Amino acid sequence: MTDELLYEIQDGIGRITFNRPAQRNAFTFAMYERLAAVCTEIEADGRVKALILTGAGDKAFAAGTDISQFKAFETPEDALAYEGRIDRVLGALERCRVPTIAAIVGACTGGGAGIAAACDLRIAATGAKFGFPIARTLGNCLSTGNYARLAALIGPARVKEMIFLAKLVSAEEALAIGLVTEVLDSQETLMARAAEMAAIVAGHAPLTLRATKESLRRIKEKMLADEDHDLILSCYMSEDFREGMDAFLNKRPPVWRGR
Repeated sequence: MTDELLYEIQDGIGRITFNRPAQRNAFTFAMYERLAAVCTEIEADGRVKALILTGAGDKAFAAGTDISQFKAFETPEDALAYEGRIDRVLGALERCRVPTIAAIVGACTGGGAGIAAACDLRIAATGAKFGFPIARTLGNCLSTGNYARLAALIGPARVKEMIFLAKLVSAEEALAIGLVTEVLDSQETLMARAAEMAAIVAGHAPLTLRATKESLRRIKEKMLADEDHDLILSCYMSEDFREGMDAFLNKRPPVWRGR
């Protein structure tokens, strides 16, 4: 697993690379756990001043969770544990001591888009695509924490448009709606710009940056509902979710029944 998520530090800048290019950098559960562990390591590592996250290859930042990970889901506890894991991992990324920069090439979808949304800054190369096409593919849902995170970035109306239409947003549209702050013309210029941004924030007052991160995180937390287990279970324990998984893995259109 260690080769599937790479972490290195150079000149005070940490770099995480999601390293499953043949699977469009789709996340295994172990990769999620390693991401959270790196954020914990950084808390105690004074060398790191900024963190860049990116995907290996030129096809994807990360194309969500590897669908094969869902095949073992049998009980309500499986569903709640999965969304609990995602909330915990993305929470660890949001709380990471240093500024985080998502450098996005290609597909940034599902859990990958969630990871990007949890970063402090997002920049993309032309050709990048963002979205949560779950209404077209699996028939599951996001946690309330993920919906709140997205709503804080682009507003509830845009979130509904993205989810309801299973819309993949281009890099240029992502720039227009505030999902990313810059669009670069190639992967090379993207990575150079990410390194430049990391160097800039690494030279700024760390307490100012950390207070800003934490204040905005606390504001977002106030948007959360107390309970979303009923919503998660209504999707993950449904016949439609099983149908969506089978259809996805067998490359056929799903037949939704609303149950």
